Amino acid sequence: MEKIIHFDYIIIGAGAAGLMLASTLVKDDFFSNTSILLLDRDAKSSNDRTWCFWEKGEGSFESIVSKTWNHIYFGSENFSKDYSIAPYQYKMVRGADFYKAYFDALKGKSNITFQQEEVAEIVDIGSKVTVTTHRSTYSASKVFSSSFDYKMATHQKKYPVLQQHFLGWTVKTEKPVFNPDQATYMDFSIPQKGNTRFMYILPFSKNEALVEYTLFSKNRLPKEAYEDAIIYYLKNHLKCGTYNITETEQGSIPMTSYDFSEHHTENIRYIGTAGGWAKPSTGYTFMSTAKKIPVLVDFIKTGKPLNTLSFKNRFWFYDLLFLDVLAKHNDQGHKIFESLFKKSDPQLIFRFLDEKSSFREDIDFILSCPKKMFIEAFFNRVFKRKRPS
Repeated sequence: MEKIIHFDYIIIGAGAAGLMLASTLVKDDFFSNTSILLLDRDAKSSNDRTWCFWEKGEGSFESIVSKTWNHIYFGSENFSKDYSIAPYQYKMVRGADFYKAYFDALKGKSNITFQQEEVAEIVDIGSKVTVTTHRSTYSASKVFSSSFDYKMATHQKKYPVLQQHFLGWTVKTEKPVFNPDQATYMDFSIPQKGNTRFMYILPFSKNEALVEYTLFSKNRLPKEAYEDAIIYYLKNHLKCGTYNITETEQGSIPMTSYDFSEHHTENIRYIGTAGGWAKPSTGYTFMSTAKKIPVLVDFIKTGKPLNTLSFKNRFWFYDLLFLDVLAKHNDQGHKIFESLFKKSDPQLIFRFLDEKSSFREDIDFILSCPKKMFIEAFFNRVFKRKRPS
């Protein structure tokens, strides 16, 4: 009979959420006598993604921030503007730098073990949780999983489920075509083709940038469609001439206000994207995760069932209305963002998306949106209690 190895806590997934949780646990004296297992099928040694966020001054990730921008650009067919975002900065963390920093910090910690294994099954049997991988069986008092599958959200019809899906190239150009102090936050001056589509650019120098083709929509595209859009943009919008592609990245982030809590149990808690920590209206997950991890760790100390912790607040409902609108009027997404950036400064937008705005600021923000679509969504959601078709 196979021996089951027991730990106090098992963390599945060594991405942003898993590593932040592991790091917070081992730094806290409350958990100094506990055993922690971190599982991931990947060695987490490659630069498989980048994370961006806005922040005032220096923050806890400053040592691994690889680039900052003091200006952002918004563009659409009828409106474009360069914004100074002070006192904020737009910051980028490379996946490879994040993984190295966190794994280096975990080295030498006697109460944590990392195993490169793929998890096949998690079962809460009441007194403990069993975790089966392709080569071992473990058990734990509590398990935290960042393993996400779209089926977790798409099995229901009450809440729309969109995707923020993208493909990006890091390019080096012969001509200096980029402004290294200005990130292109959204450029909608490209064919929308019935969806919400924009270009997103993070310049590292005058000759190098990450250029991403991004959509907020229900379905992904063939890989060639993303690549063709980037090629067209580089040639016809940026007129960059000859360029080399040095790195590529692609991904999909769920955009939904679906309540992932039905997947939690008393002893299993989903975290990160799998826990619904991606901001529903934008897909931004990194800083949302950083803010939720300390709350989760404090909650673990109470010993209460893991499925009784809720992060829902009034911003959840705002996001829900936005996604109701975007699901029904996906071809109008560019008009929503154009209206927002015309009528609101980016500082208010950042505060609102950080869920730090006052109720009065919430009203100002909401009034910056096209009113008819949002009023319709509000009445459909509140009074008809059904998802717009």
